[in-house]
Amino acid sequence: MAQKTNAYPWYSPRFWHGMRIGDYAGLLARHRFRISPTRWGMAAAISSFSVFNSVSGLTQRVLYGGRVQAVELEHPPVFIIGHWRSGTTLLHEYLVKDSRLGFPSTYQCFAPTHFLLTEWLFPKLFGFVLPSRRPMDDMATGFDRPQEDEFALCALGAPTPYVRMAFPNDEAEHLEFLDMDGCRPDDQKRFEAALEWFVKAVSLRSGGKRLVLKSPPHTGRIELLSHLFPGARFIHITRHPFEIFPSTQRLWRSLDQAQGFQLPRYDDQWLNEYVLTCFERMYAGFQAQEAKVPASHLIEVRYEDLVREPLSTIERVYERSELGDFAPARPEVEAFIKSQREYRPNRHQLEPELARQVRDRWAFYFERYGYEE
Repeated sequence: MAQKTNAYPWYSPRFWHGMRIGDYAGLLARHRFRISPTRWGMAAAISSFSVFNSVSGLTQRVLYGGRVQAVELEHPPVFIIGHWRSGTTLLHEYLVKDSRLGFPSTYQCFAPTHFLLTEWLFPKLFGFVLPSRRPMDDMATGFDRPQEDEFALCALGAPTPYVRMAFPNDEAEHLEFLDMDGCRPDDQKRFEAALEWFVKAVSLRSGGKRLVLKSPPHTGRIELLSHLFPGARFIHITRHPFEIFPSTQRLWRSLDQAQGFQLPRYDDQWLNEYVLTCFERMYAGFQAQEAKVPASHLIEVRYEDLVREPLSTIERVYERSELGDFAPARPEVEAFIKSQREYRPNRHQLEPELARQVRDRWAFYFERYGYEE
């Protein structure tokens, strides 16, 4: 039975709150300003924020641009990859309990254009606007908690599949960035520039700590990430597809409802096909690029192991990804494990026909990662 989750308050920040006016106007124009009447207030509020973001972003570029560009990553970053709802968030939460590691915070990802200027104050003033729990899985939220860098890319105007959430009833954009197959050169250049700038800015703020980032769409980008960040490590987490599929359905319904300028009108058949197709594209990219990444730089983790034996699983991750001695991090990781004992993930039951489709379409994943029924 699915858990009851908190509603996403109307005043809570959306990804689009961090966009500059040019990127925001371009997003609306591409979709012909087809905004649902109930979202006009949200759109107007974001318009005001976009002006502030543009001015603050320019100020940040003037004051910090040179320092960001001069950043050289002393330690290659670690990327947590894997399909949505496969346990990437939980693994991220575990790893960043180590104070020796840095990570993008929720505030940094929602305000990438000016967080170097405003992070000392705004999270304190506006922390109340975030819901206490994520609507899709009831996990705790907070401006200081680790977050997906994909949201920052979205706010920076980079081409990313997450743009689809703005207008969920329109044709999905930028699905080619799930496998990096067929990307337009100018789009890819914008994507790379946004990612490099954001990673450097977060590194600057963290004082040069080794960064741990997580974003499910990075699963099909490992060749590009290895090129942009030489020596990068990848921790790939897998989970049973019969849990991934319905949980991802729930994710998109929740995020589309919370983030969209339109009220979602798609039916179950469309959503089923979208989830199936995105998974296939993501793992087609992963499989095609895997051989181009040094085998020692790619670590495999099973969600089921992480839940059953979290401490020993995290310790193995440290050993294989060369994160350093696990002993200093152990007390904080153990404390977090204890804090999660009351948390129960949502449970799902697939209808037989839908389970058959998942089994047929994702057969390679079942077989490769040992998820036979």
